[in-house]
Amino acid sequence: MNHSPSASILSPQEKIDPIYNTLAATYGELTWTSSTDPLSELVLTILSQHTSDTNRDRAFGAMRAQFPTWEEVRDAPVELLIEAIKSGGLANVKAPRIQHVLRQISDERAGVLDLDFITEMTVDEAKAYLARFRGVGPKTTACVLMFACGMPVMPVDTHVHRVAGRLGLIRERTTADQAHDDLEAIVEPDKRYNFHIFLIKHGRQVCKAQRPLCEICVISRWCDYYNRNVKISSEA
Repeated sequence: MNHSPSASILSPQEKIDPIYNTLAATYGELTWTSSTDPLSELVLTILSQHTSDTNRDRAFGAMRAQFPTWEEVRDAPVELLIEAIKSGGLANVKAPRIQHVLRQISDERAGVLDLDFITEMTVDEAKAYLARFRGVGPKTTACVLMFACGMPVMPVDTHVHRVAGRLGLIRERTTADQAHDDLEAIVEPDKRYNFHIFLIKHGRQVCKAQRPLCEICVISRWCDYYNRNVKISSEA
């Protein structure tokens, strides 16, 4: 019989270790490796907004095939860039946004188009720098800093937000933007990369938006949603 404390008597911070350890045993520990350079990650994340990873990658590949350099992306007629990235959805919004970011970087960096220098910044400095770009919010910033720079941040996408909310790691009505700071406050820096990936995997495979598979969930004992809804109804 399992005598682990239930969700009702643990604070969000007290839940992190047992949830983390259980998900690590389920999905396997990970080692961070750089996915790409910071500027590419920034554009990829802009392209990923409101679409799938597959569509994002298809749009990015088509864009770079037609415009091999960032200077060409920056200077392309916006109609051609829209056409190139249309597979990613919302191209009419994303194309001008990407070009605006590239022009701002060019203007501030004497024509140099890269963001490698942010790897030398502190986390707070890098967050503040990226937040200055129009259309770049906490999620985009965190993705760039985690995946391209290896910084200890906590990106919150739709899966992370949903799973963290059901577990009770964030308060009800906490927005995804607010959840970045709330989760960073309770997840230790060296666990944030793995925890982010674990919650995404768990959200896709088990804790689904519609009809979550609570009956096979390995962390249900620490889940507010399960203890409040599923467990009570099954015992009634």
